[in-house]
Amino acid sequence: MAASSVVGPDGKECCHYGGRVTTFVVLSCITAGMGGVIFGYDIGISGGVTSMDPFLRKFFPEVYRRMKGTSVSNYCKFDSQLLTAFTSSLYVAGLITTFLASWVTSRCGRRPSMIIAGAAFLAGGVIGGAAVDVYMVIFGRVLLGVGLGFGNQAVPLYLSEMAPPVYRGAFSNGFQLCVSIGAVAAHLINFGAEKIKGGWGWRVSLALAAVPGGFLTLGALFLPETPNSLVQQGKDQEHARVLLKRIRGVDDVSDEMADIVAATQQAKAGRGLQVILFERRYRPQLVMAVMIPFFQQVTGINAISFYAPVLLRTIGMGESASLLSVVVTGSIGLASTAVSMSLVDRVGRRTLFFVGGAQMLVSQLMIGAIMATQLGDQGQSFLVMLCHMKSGIFFFFAAWLAIMTTFVYLLLPETKGKPIEQVGKLWGQHWFWKRFSGTEEEGRTTSKLSSN
Repeated sequence: MAASSVVGPDGKECCHYGGRVTTFVVLSCITAGMGGVIFGYDIGISGGVTSMDPFLRKFFPEVYRRMKGTSVSNYCKFDSQLLTAFTSSLYVAGLITTFLASWVTSRCGRRPSMIIAGAAFLAGGVIGGAAVDVYMVIFGRVLLGVGLGFGNQAVPLYLSEMAPPVYRGAFSNGFQLCVSIGAVAAHLINFGAEKIKGGWGWRVSLALAAVPGGFLTLGALFLPETPNSLVQQGKDQEHARVLLKRIRGVDDVSDEMADIVAATQQAKAGRGLQVILFERRYRPQLVMAVMIPFFQQVTGINAISFYAPVLLRTIGMGESASLLSVVVTGSIGLASTAVSMSLVDRVGRRTLFFVGGAQMLVSQLMIGAIMATQLGDQGQSFLVMLCHMKSGIFFFFAAWLAIMTTFVYLLLPETKGKPIEQVGKLWGQHWFWKRFSGTEEEGRTTSKLSSN
C-alpha cells in the first residue's frame, strides 16, 4: 500500500491519499506510453534517414552533391531550405495542432486525443514509407506532426492523472522513458536499414512509425478516461468515484475525489486562457509554462538528438559509423532516463535539473571546443545555425544551460510528493512567487510590503 499526504499552505498535513500502483494503472499507462515511443521514434528516425545517401540522392540531390564534394564548408553541407522544410515540418505541424489538441483534450477527454494521435501517426508512417517525391515525404511528416501535437497534449496529462501522487514523478518520467525507447529503436532500425541493398532501407525506417501508431490507436479505444477528465467534462461524479477506486485499488478515495472536484470547479470559475494570461495569481504558472519548454529548445537537447547522425557525418564519420554511434548514445540516454525515474520521487525534480544541467553544460563546452579546434573547413533552423555559427552554436547552448540552471535554482519550487491538484499551493510558500499567489488586491498589498 502506498499513500501520500497533502501539505497545505501552512505546512501542515491537511489530507491523506490512499492507493497503490494497480495492474489496471500499469496496463493503461503502458498503452498510453506508446505516444512517447512514437515521439522518440520520429526524432531518431528522421535524423537517421537524412544522413543516408540513398534518401538524400532521391529527395535532396543538392545536399547529396555537397556531401560528396569538397568546395563547401563542412558546417554547411546540410544547409538546405528544402531539407529544413522536411525536418521542421513535423514540429511546425505539431505546434499549430497543439492549440486544437488542447481544446479537444480539455473538452472531449484524453482518450479521443490519443486516438487521433495514433491515427495520424499511422497515416504519416504509411505515407512516408511509400513516398515517391519530396512533397509526399513532407506530407507524411506533417501528419506525424499532427499526431505529435495531440499525443503530447494528452499522454503526459493522462499519465500524471492516472498515477498515485507519491509516484507521479516516476509515471510522468515514464513518458520520457518511452521517448528514449522509441529513439533507441529508431537508431537500431536505421543502422540495420542502411545496410539493405538497393537503397530502399529508408522506406523501412519511415514506414515502421505506423507500428506504434497502430498500437496506440487500438489500445486507446479500450483505455478508460481519467477521473479528472470525467469531472472536467461534467460527467456523473459517482462514475468518476467508482473509476478512481478501481484505479487506486482502495475503497476510500474521498480526499482525492474532493480535490479533483474542487480543482475543476476552480478552473471553471475562471475565464480560461484569459485568466492564465492576465490575472496576477497565475503569473507563476504562466512563466513556467513558457520558460521550461523554451529552455528545452535553446539548451540544444532536441536539436542535437534529432541531428546526431548529421552532426557526426559533418565531422567526417561514415554513414554506417554515424548511425552506430547514435545507437550507443541513445542507449546511454535510455539507461539514464530509467535511473532518473527511480530517483525523481526521492531526490526531487530540482536536483535532477541541477545534475542534468551541469552535465549538459560541460558536454556542450567540450563539443564546441573540439569542433572549433579539430574540424577542418574547406571553404531549424539548426542546420542554418550550424552553417553560420559553426562551433559557436554549442557555446550558445552552453550559455542557455547556465541561465536555465540559475532560473531553476531561484524560481522553481520542488513538487516532490505533491498531488497534481495541490501543486498550485506551493507558489504561496515560495520566496518570490508568494507575492502573486493571492487575489489581485492581496498581490498588490504584498508587493507594497515587500518594497517597504
